[in-house]
Amino acid sequence: MFPQPGEIVTLPESPNIPGLIFRRFRGESDYPGIAAVDNTSREVDGLEWVLTVDDIAREYAHLVNGDPLRDMIIAEINGEIIGFSRGEWLLEASGLYRYLVPVLMSSVWRGRGIRRAMLRWMEARMRQVAAKHPTEARKEFSMWTGPTADSLAALLEGEGYRPARYFNKMTRSLEEALPDFPMPSGLEMRPVRPEHYRLIWDAAEEAFRDHWGYSPSNGEYYQEWLEDPVIFQPELWQIAWNIERNEIAGQVRTFIDELENEKHNRRRGYTEFISVRRPYRRRGLARALIAESLRVQRAHGMTESALTVDTENLTGATRIYEDCGFRTINFSTSYRKPLD
Repeated sequence: MFPQPGEIVTLPESPNIPGLIFRRFRGESDYPGIAAVDNTSREVDGLEWVLTVDDIAREYAHLVNGDPLRDMIIAEINGEIIGFSRGEWLLEASGLYRYLVPVLMSSVWRGRGIRRAMLRWMEARMRQVAAKHPTEARKEFSMWTGPTADSLAALLEGEGYRPARYFNKMTRSLEEALPDFPMPSGLEMRPVRPEHYRLIWDAAEEAFRDHWGYSPSNGEYYQEWLEDPVIFQPELWQIAWNIERNEIAGQVRTFIDELENEKHNRRRGYTEFISVRRPYRRRGLARALIAESLRVQRAHGMTESALTVDTENLTGATRIYEDCGFRTINFSTSYRKPLD
């Protein structure tokens, strides 16, 4: 039978807590509660970005490999959303099927077995999804933990998950002297025009193909990117072009999250989405783009910049960022568990 919106779901291992129920997704009326839990959960776990109801609506409008009505569980206590999990899957370029099983929970209700019950339900649901994928394919569950998500990490490790990769959060002051790296010969930075958007997206997709965990994107992801008011700020981007061939060589898609800055009372910009296509690597292009990104952020009144990097990045990204003055302040962890 097809699930019904808001339908009560029985979890075999549900803890006995007065007023606690688990139910299906109802639709747009759930967005405020989802956003509230998402923000409080991530804040406790050391993840700083702020999500709005509009962010949730935009994300859910462009879902690809997941159906909230089937692949989502919501925990309520006396009518208030206190936790949720929404599963989806990705097919990595390596051939690995990865099933995302995030569990977000208000800090007040942690440590009572609710997250464990939700995680096990979501794993069971994703196993049903995985059964439709090739039997011989490699398959893994996947979840992220923030720098202070100790209780979630303990839960995951108790359920058989293991750290697969670490990602450093790095920052640098913009009130100190900025680096000055020249643009490599034959390349130039150009202002971004609307006709460049798809070219910029495709160039980044190409550059990230050899990165760990890469999954090819599709039209829905592209459209969501175009509609994102935070990360889609083309007036701040640094795009390097090959002058002779008229093609994109590399990019930094700088952005400023004003809502996050307001919440944390700071002036931080982000030097993110850094990519250089293979033919243009090891020529100093990334350093030149980053240096220009830092100058742009300072010109917009920012006093610090931040980025995230895979600690095992094969292109030596950490060394490049350190050369540009960035230093590690904390790290997040990608946990994995084989389905078998």
